[in-house]
Amino acid sequence: GSFKSLHQINPLRISFIEKRVNLRGKKILDVGCGGGILSEALSNLGAEVTAIDASEETINIAKAHGKEVNSKVHYLRTSTEELLNERPALKFDVITCLELLEHVPSPSQTIKECASLLVGNGDLILSTINRNPRSYLFAVLGAEYILNLLPKGTHDYSKFIKPSELSRWIRSENLNLIETIGLSYNPITDNYWLGKDIGVNYFMHVKKENGSN
Repeated sequence: GSFKSLHQINPLRISFIEKRVNLRGKKILDVGCGGGILSEALSNLGAEVTAIDASEETINIAKAHGKEVNSKVHYLRTSTEELLNERPALKFDVITCLELLEHVPSPSQTIKECASLLVGNGDLILSTINRNPRSYLFAVLGAEYILNLLPKGTHDYSKFIKPSELSRWIRSENLNLIETIGLSYNPITDNYWLGKDIGVNYFMHVKKENGSN
């Protein structure tokens, strides 16, 4: 179930990123890459992709699939924190961190680590879930219990993140929030689209100031 919705959302994620970032030849870090659906699409568009996930099992699935499709993505079982500690000189032009922040112990810390891994003028693409009664209804009750789009227990409502909170963490790392856009879903037509409604799922495009390290 959860992969089905990702396959539907992925073209929207890709078009959001592609319209804002020139991918060809760029060094990209996909944080919390899961099965590698996004990583492989970015790689196919000419980016040099390193994809990381904390789960050994998930990385193995991604690697196995990568072999099947002859993917050039470099998969690593690691975290942003470990990358910074082990390879402090490593920097990326673009970092994608989609549907991860609502699952990590400290999302503000993850933003901080992503900022440190970005080159000056680099791009950070985020997506997460807003925290309000409607997002609870859609993302938890709807997606997990009524529509069975996701396994039960996938989300913890208390870890959902308001755009105001996320933008505060972004600003505190001297990053610039360029744009926020919503991802909407209609269960009747089974359609997803990007638009102004950031009440449930939303994306942010963030840029690092040139002078900040």
